[in-house]
Amino acid sequence: MTPLISDKRIPASERLIVALDVADAEAARALVKLLGDSVGFYKIGLELFMAGGYFELLDWLIKQGKKVFVDLKFFDVPETVRSAVRALSGSGATFATVHGNQAIMEAAVKDKGQLKILAVTVLTSLDRGDLDDLGFSCDVGKLVLSRARRALETGVDGIISSGLEAPMIRSELGQKLLVVTPGIRPVENKPDDDQKRTVDVAQAFENGADYIVVGRPIRQAADPRAAAEAVQRTIAGLFAKD
Repeated sequence: MTPLISDKRIPASERLIVALDVADAEAARALVKLLGDSVGFYKIGLELFMAGGYFELLDWLIKQGKKVFVDLKFFDVPETVRSAVRALSGSGATFATVHGNQAIMEAAVKDKGQLKILAVTVLTSLDRGDLDDLGFSCDVGKLVLSRARRALETGVDGIISSGLEAPMIRSELGQKLLVVTPGIRPVENKPDDDQKRTVDVAQAFENGADYIVVGRPIRQAADPRAAAEAVQRTIAGLFAKD
């Protein structure tokens, strides 16, 4: 096996997280039913949160035997973040994201219970030019590594990181953090795609990801279930025992 391949005890079929970035809860349920047993882990984010029925959808997914990643990127006064995580901790969700400084991450882990907290490093929709606009003078890799180190120091369970920076994280920090990689694209990006720092499925895991998050390449496929099954076959091959 490739040295950077995750050695964590995670069922191969659960390493794929499908992003339910759809208009409403009804559309989300329809997609989950269409994908059936080909997917066991789903991400629900801000679009669904604002559409209504978010927590009812979360409960429904849990009752369907699915794992849920709550991607709301909590960013607020530390005590507010702590309270939000505490309220979410009994929901049955597996992951939740925070996006902020060390104090916010420290607050997030205080009352998380069984919920795993993932810290956002640098969004995969940002590149060097975007960081310049935001006032960051360091390069993307240095910023990601700095935030990953702080996440580890604060007791956060894992990070959200592009597959491009994952090898550096594994080299510097080993297998201590979960690495969840979005921005998965099977081919070169379309001109209107907002993801800029991307890798394909195999590259993500060979670079050290524990999980990948896939949205449009599955959701917008002619046959979403077939697309999900193809990703699962790739993952199964990567994690097959020698």
